[in-house]
Amino acid sequence: MTGTAVADHRLEFASPPDDVTCVHDFLAAVWGAEPSVGIEDRMAFELAVVELASNVVEHAGGGERVACSLSLAVSGGELEAELTDDGLPASVDPAGAALPDASAESGRGLALVGMVVDELRYERAGDRNHWTVRRGRV
Repeated sequence: MTGTAVADHRLEFASPPDDVTCVHDFLAAVWGAEPSVGIEDRMAFELAVVELASNVVEHAGGGERVACSLSLAVSGGELEAELTDDGLPASVDPAGAALPDASAESGRGLALVGMVVDELRYERAGDRNHWTVRRGRV
């Protein structure tokens, strides 16, 4: 994270029983605690974080429970989120994510995330998936 961190926020959740509703609630609390973050940054970053969490909940567990940790750091210059989970390795390359044609019923998530953040990174370390998104504040 560039710049001095103003605040760090953290959420632990597991699906099931949790779903992305807890991520929405978490982000609402973050924005309430961070009034300096403008609406454009809030909307774009929330889209990115919720989409990543949705993908993890839907795909990483392979039908089993997946435990997740979400941390969000706010600085004067950027927003950064790190989402880790103990699920299956991701089978996608975020650098190659592109929007599918209009008739496709899925596959837009990572491409949308990439469109609203400055950096989207994935790595597998040991038995954990690590997703990082960064967005410079406007």
